Amino acid sequence: MEGFLGTILGFLGVALAIITPGIGSSIGVGLVGRSGAGVVTEDPDKFGSILLLEAIPGTQGIYGFLTGLMIMIKIGALGGGLRALTVGQGAQLMMSAMPIALVGWISAIAQGRVAAAGVGIVAKRPEEMGKAVILAAMVETYAVLALLASLLLVFSVNV
Repeated sequence: MEGFLGTILGFLGVALAIITPGIGSSIGVGLVGRSGAGVVTEDPDKFGSILLLEAIPGTQGIYGFLTGLMIMIKIGALGGGLRALTVGQGAQLMMSAMPIALVGWISAIAQGRVAAAGVGIVAKRPEEMGKAVILAAMVETYAVLALLASLLLVFSVNV
């Protein structure tokens, strides 16, 4: 029974790592898309700049997926050699997912808001596109740190 519960906790870590940053990225990308649609309606030539800003909040979903994938590899879920984890191992893997799960979720939404504001910069002063990207990229710093923390924690769990 312990091996079953530990493995369930490991899979819960996978789910948290993938689902919450994915939700945040979906919200963030949606915010920018909604802002950008009006600009592109007025000036279709700005589509490329808007698309770049829209893509930026999607990275947290990628980071969450990467973390979930590393946990799946760690527990043998991808090769048919699923390991029976102790409750302690499963809990460690679940907690390893928490930095990217929480920071990825929140930072994707915050980054979407910043990138949506950047759409306003592009609408009025397209030559300032670089500044809009830099402002949105500043939020990315914390998502990258959360990704690194989660991966270091995953790699430190002995299974």
